[in-house]
Amino acid sequence: MALFGLKYSPHRVFRWSIAALLLAAALWSLPGIARGWSDDQFGKRPLYAYPLPQGRDNIIGNLVTYRLQNGDTLLDVGRWFGVTAPEISNANGHIDWWSPPAGRDITLPDEFILPDTPHVGIILNIPEMRIYYYYPSPTGPVLGRGRVTRASMSIKSSVHADVVYTFPVGLGRYDWKTPVGAFTVKGKTKNPTWNVPLDIYQEHLERDGEADHMIPGGDPDNPLGLYRLELTLPEYALHGTNVPWGVGMEVSHGCVRLYPEDIDRLFHKVKVGTPGEFIYQPIKFGWRGNALYVEVHDDLYGRFPGAWAHALEEVRQRGLEDQVDTTKLQKAIEEKTGVPTYIMPGPPPDGSAG
Repeated sequence: MALFGLKYSPHRVFRWSIAALLLAAALWSLPGIARGWSDDQFGKRPLYAYPLPQGRDNIIGNLVTYRLQNGDTLLDVGRWFGVTAPEISNANGHIDWWSPPAGRDITLPDEFILPDTPHVGIILNIPEMRIYYYYPSPTGPVLGRGRVTRASMSIKSSVHADVVYTFPVGLGRYDWKTPVGAFTVKGKTKNPTWNVPLDIYQEHLERDGEADHMIPGGDPDNPLGLYRLELTLPEYALHGTNVPWGVGMEVSHGCVRLYPEDIDRLFHKVKVGTPGEFIYQPIKFGWRGNALYVEVHDDLYGRFPGAWAHALEEVRQRGLEDQVDTTKLQKAIEEKTGVPTYIMPGPPPDGSAG
């Protein structure tokens, strides 16, 4: 099925949603054939609100096909559709980010298995480099304790999320690993000043021969961008960036970076006191109707001795042994496309190869 030149994978069309219509609107409002998106155009791209699935279903969005145009880069295409160059490349046989083949139809990985957590607050899945924000969310000590944990988050509050927003992020380099842990949003700052930590100052001084101890808010060289959400997790925050192409990569000194337009939206929706958690789930299992899928990402920090052994343990814990085709699962583990992949015996719901 095609809409404005954007093709939807057949077996996923039955979940047609406002999000799908907005994605089509994003294509409709694309700049002209002479590519060259501007920050102003990126700032106007639609924001998708995915209705939360019912029952055991936990997959949102739809895979779509986009035809590459002359002058496209995966960096621009990814940012326009709310994904990243690495996500698109992984979903399409690791095609080149900078000079992808014009005229080729590629998959836009705008379909996600929700992480295995309560649908509350802000969830960052580290291996996936993606935030899920369940809206609306409770604020303050609504769960009875000052510190929100996985266990306490599972307690029902008076606020129930209706939709989920999802945003790609950039994380710290390997030597600045993002920690697992629960938090609450303790503050919000527009045009934050960056007080350069001593170790970063010394690194910049050694590399460039000069460095600043402070970069004022609103400065185009400020790596925090224009908005910051402060967290109770020590030394960590969610903020924008002055280098949008770092989203989807491990390039920062530890904090979590979002596209400028995404942190703008998140900043204005999130309230102080919103709970959240940084989690680590490189393999996610999901249902859509009676079909079972797996979504596989790199084990960025090598927390598991082997992806295959970890996948089998997850299957066992979920009691899915009789429903999984292990050959399909093994292929999904090897390819790590980051795309929900059908893993039950027999043909997938759309009759494709899987």
